[in-house]
Amino acid sequence: MRPLARTILALSLAAFTQSCVAQESASKSNRQGDGAKLQLIATFEHQVTGVTVTPDGRTFVNFPRWTEDAPISVAELGSAGDLRPYPDVDWNSWRNARRDEVTPQDHWVCVQSVVADKRGNLWVIDPGAPAQSLVVPGAPKLVQIDLASNHVAHVYAFDETIAPQGSYLNDVRISPDGRFVYITDSGVRGAIVVVDTTSGAARRVLDGDQSTQADKSVTVKVDGKPLQQTDGRRVSFSADGIALTPDGRYLYWQAVKGKTLYRIATDALQNAQLSAQQVSARVEPVGIDGPADGLLFDERGRLYVSSVEHHAIRVRDGERISTLLRDKQLVWPDTFSQGADGTIYVTDSRIPDMSWFDPQSPIALPTRLYAIRGR
Repeated sequence: MRPLARTILALSLAAFTQSCVAQESASKSNRQGDGAKLQLIATFEHQVTGVTVTPDGRTFVNFPRWTEDAPISVAELGSAGDLRPYPDVDWNSWRNARRDEVTPQDHWVCVQSVVADKRGNLWVIDPGAPAQSLVVPGAPKLVQIDLASNHVAHVYAFDETIAPQGSYLNDVRISPDGRFVYITDSGVRGAIVVVDTTSGAARRVLDGDQSTQADKSVTVKVDGKPLQQTDGRRVSFSADGIALTPDGRYLYWQAVKGKTLYRIATDALQNAQLSAQQVSARVEPVGIDGPADGLLFDERGRLYVSSVEHHAIRVRDGERISTLLRDKQLVWPDTFSQGADGTIYVTDSRIPDMSWFDPQSPIALPTRLYAIRGR
C-alpha cells in the first residue's frame, strides 16, 4: 500500500473508531435485540464449522479435521438430526491414516465451509490442511455440487500459487449471477481468492495487504482472558469471515485477530487487469467491530457479525450497530446461514474448548447448531 493510502487509511480508522464508540453508547438501551434467543437445532459429536440452508429447506454442515480424524466431512442434516455423508460415502472416505491410499483431489480432506446458492448448487471449500498445518498436495479445491442430482458438477483445483503452504482457505461467497466466487484465506499470509467460473481461472488478490492480515495490535480474548494455545501461541487467523451484499456489489471481510471490518467493490476484484496497488487502493474500512468470525448479510441488507469475545451476535444495520443477543452457552459463534423463511442459523464451533487451548478437553463436545428466534 502506498504511503499516502496508508495515511488516509489510518485517519479513516481513527474516525471510524470514534464513530463506533458513539454508536455503541447510543444503542445501549437496545443491545439485547428485543429478546432474541437461541433455539438448539442439532448437536454433533465432532467439531462443526460451516452450515448452509438451501432455498428449499435442505440443511448442510461440515466438520474440518482440526484436532481429530472426522468420519464425515460434509453432511446433509436430516429432520431427526441424523447426518448423511454428502454427496456420498466415497467423497467422505479420506482418512489421516490412509492419506497415501485415497486421492485428495476427489475426496474431502479438511472441509472448512459449505454454501448453497440460489441457482441449485452447493459450494464446498476444502483448504486441504488438516490441523491447519501442512497443505496436502492436490487437496485444496472448490467443489460445485448439483443439488438436484446430488452429483459433483465441477472441481476447481488450486495449485500452490493459489493455496501455498501456510494457506487456509476459509469461507466462500458466490456472486448472484454465479460467475465469480470469492474465498478468504485465513492462513499465515491472508488474501482473497477470486475464481472466474466461466474460465476456471483463480487469482490471489490483496495477498499480504494490510486489510487481509491478522492485526498485531489485537489479542483475542474470551471472558477477558487471552485465547492462547498450550504451547503459548495465540490466535492469529487472518481474513476469515466474508459477506457479500445482496446485490453482489460489495464484498466485506475481517480477520479473526483483528478489529476492523473492510469492504471492496466487487468490480475491482473481477478486473484481472488491475494491479495489486490499484486493488488495494479500492479497499475501504467500514468500522471497528473487534475480533469476529462469521459474517452474513440477510435479505434486508443487515450484516450479522459473530462477536467471539463476548458470546454474542451483533448486527450492523446501516450506521447503527446493536447486539442482537448475548448468551454464555454460545461459546464461539462461527458461521451464519439464512433460510428461505428468514430464519438465521449459526454454528457454535467451541474453539476455546479445543484441546489446542484447553488440555483438559481432548475434543470440544458437543458442538451445536442454533436458530435465532424472536429477533
